[in-house]
Amino acid sequence: MADDISRGKTKCVLSKIVRATRLLFVSVLAGAAVGSSSAAEREPSVGITSLTNSKVQFTIPDGHHHRMERNGIVAIVVDNHAGDTPELSQHRAGYNGLAYLGHVDEGQDVFVPFYAGLNFEHIHDGDSQRLVEKFEPRKFPMELRVVDEFTVELYQRPTGNFRLESCGRFHLLPDGTVEYTFECIPRGDTFTRGFIGLFWASYINSPPDKAIHIRGRDAGDRSGKTRWIRAVTPKHGVLAGHRPEGKPALPDVDADFPLTLVNHPSKYIATEPWYYGVRGDYALVQMFRRQDNIWIVQSPTGGGQTNPAWDFQWFSPDVQVGKRYGFTMRTAYLPFNDRKKIEQFARLHRDALNR
Repeated sequence: MADDISRGKTKCVLSKIVRATRLLFVSVLAGAAVGSSSAAEREPSVGITSLTNSKVQFTIPDGHHHRMERNGIVAIVVDNHAGDTPELSQHRAGYNGLAYLGHVDEGQDVFVPFYAGLNFEHIHDGDSQRLVEKFEPRKFPMELRVVDEFTVELYQRPTGNFRLESCGRFHLLPDGTVEYTFECIPRGDTFTRGFIGLFWASYINSPPDKAIHIRGRDAGDRSGKTRWIRAVTPKHGVLAGHRPEGKPALPDVDADFPLTLVNHPSKYIATEPWYYGVRGDYALVQMFRRQDNIWIVQSPTGGGQTNPAWDFQWFSPDVQVGKRYGFTMRTAYLPFNDRKKIEQFARLHRDALNR
């Protein structure tokens, strides 16, 4: 028994060393990989996807998913049909985006198997009376467009209520980070308050700690001092959204708006446009361009009692029919044992996104 215990301790130590080494390797590899994206080099994010660039060549697969694997990361992108492969046997219809994101060594999906991550969830204009369908992207067909081995798009024709045509591109970078570029075009005069409100959800699979970690400050703090904040919310729809630095307030959203994650800001301001959350020995990191003014949003029970939602929302002002709008962000899933290593890793990608 003593030998078994000794072997177990040795195995545990070795496992930690391997994870630390892998994170260092990934950070080094990221330095070579982050500059490879064309989306981050354009302003604004238009002309990237097949929605706005007729030169993009793609194929439409027979099924409803596209699997990508690179540098130990497996990413499976789905349309809004139910899962059509044994690997996605629990995936439910309506949910789209990343049905699976995980590391081959862990063999687990960071997202709730029923749902998804980077799931295009809501389209709205802040008017409760205009919100005919709360989950409009779920209700109208999406089309997978495979560009290459590591690039796939989710195209959606103008939706039934808000008449928004869109295309989201998922590109798996050499270091295993997913770059997501979203473009949309309003095809009708339907956003009556002059802005487009869009929301993405990531349903996290039973993390021991539901908190996310942001760099920020208290909303009333005028000193400008930024600190690490372990952000938690008391319940769904309460103190949910972390305002980006430089944005004074929400746009004109009704006080009784039924999508309560949209219009209930927290007491914090996110001074840097990124966050991470920890699930066991791994961290999910989401990074945004400063110019896109993304709101980081969270719910302790968005995906079920033990499954928080780590979300974000985007408001595009001065909307015009037929005009193109878009943004670019990145998400990564990597071994976690030290916040400083996560910061170093994220800095490389954030620099690439914001230059």
